[in-house]
Amino acid sequence: MAYDEKLEARIRDLLGPRTDLEAKKMFGGLCFLINGNMACGVLNEDLIAKVDPERNDVLLKKPGARPFDFSGRPMQGILYVGPVGVKAAKDLRFWVETSLAHALTKPPKAGRKKAAKKRARGKT
Repeated sequence: MAYDEKLEARIRDLLGPRTDLEAKKMFGGLCFLINGNMACGVLNEDLIAKVDPERNDVLLKKPGARPFDFSGRPMQGILYVGPVGVKAAKDLRFWVETSLAHALTKPPKAGRKKAAKKRARGKT
């Protein structure tokens, strides 16, 4: 798995201790899910930000932002943000808070409680 561990640590610090947080290997990197819904992640040296698709075009104008084209087709509502866009703490905070706010608008994914109970008991 190839991702910037320092960026991961900075994101974890911003997310804080949440009971609804799960880190999951996705896209060859690491993503953070809130109640089973992706909020943000790290792939190589980029932040992956899941955002409101209605804000996609506006957010693409921010420094370091570019379309998420992991599969060769850009996806609305998911962006890469390169190092220049997350170098300053306030900029990373903006992206993490924007992604978190969007994830919290989604209903919890089915089966999250059951999976959390299994993890708590040490079963996978």
